[in-house]
Amino acid sequence: MAKVQLLVCCDNNAILLAMRKVWFVALVLLGASCMFGQDDAITLDDLAQSAQQWAQDNLDENALQVLKSVDQEKVRQLFKEIQKGFHGEYVVDLAALKDSAKALIPLLESCDETLPYAIWFKVQLDYLEVADQFRLIIPPPETEPGRPPRPAPNPSPQLQRDIWIEKLVNRPWPDAAKSYVSLLKPVFAAQKIPPELVWLAEVESSFDPRARSPEGAAGLFQLMPATARQYGLRVWPFDQRLKPEPSARAAAKYLGALHRRFKDWRLTLAAYNAGEGTVQKLLAHSKTHTFDAIATRLPAETQMFVPRVEATLLRREGVRLAELHALDE
Repeated sequence: MAKVQLLVCCDNNAILLAMRKVWFVALVLLGASCMFGQDDAITLDDLAQSAQQWAQDNLDENALQVLKSVDQEKVRQLFKEIQKGFHGEYVVDLAALKDSAKALIPLLESCDETLPYAIWFKVQLDYLEVADQFRLIIPPPETEPGRPPRPAPNPSPQLQRDIWIEKLVNRPWPDAAKSYVSLLKPVFAAQKIPPELVWLAEVESSFDPRARSPEGAAGLFQLMPATARQYGLRVWPFDQRLKPEPSARAAAKYLGALHRRFKDWRLTLAAYNAGEGTVQKLLAHSKTHTFDAIATRLPAETQMFVPRVEATLLRREGVRLAELHALDE
């Protein structure tokens, strides 16, 4: 996989600006991926047009100017690498993105328009670092003469849970959590959702309501626009996803709907992250009803998301996910 080298020189503003443009457009193109899925036949013109539309919906005019002056071939290659890592099926593949993501964050932080993406990327670093741990402890498959190398197998759900507990065992509360947790627990309880699940906001945004993903999710609970509207929020002209209490109310309603469907908190969280259709199809195909039975076939992020939430609940509240019950049960 090609590597993108970031060369940042404090005395060379031209280089800094150029590289910032490359990374920022890559994020825009990543947002476009949700419109096209995994279709390999998409052309660069399609991607550029989709990115332009996404940017018109999500960015200001200054950000739009970035799309006009970047090396498209470099952007396309970078887009493919990011898409493969974050939307792929193999957890260990995410490890290769760790250094590039770390180099990207200071560039995003340097611009007001891209700061929300920097906040989101900081939260994602945990996934990349844990994937790197798996890269070191999971032996690669034996190579077979005349055949390409096989990917490293996905870690088991129990190994994921163990590693995430270890990852978070000494982590202090996010600063913002100190004001938000007590405020938002009653909001969850009012929707008959276990109030401990407000810690989902740590996993999604580190309790920073400014966080925004390249695919358009926003706020403490990283709600997509369609989900936000479905559960009563406005996203234009004022985005209520950025308001803590309305965002928490919509997230709790969504979690409640998912739990009524799947009757299990692990499956509920998997559906919250990957979409209920993805989870339902895997359950039907496997003829099973448990998260562990489908975990290694979920998208790489989702495989890590559920045990990360579990470990966060254990660290913050001393409770296990299996011990939670909807308040109307």
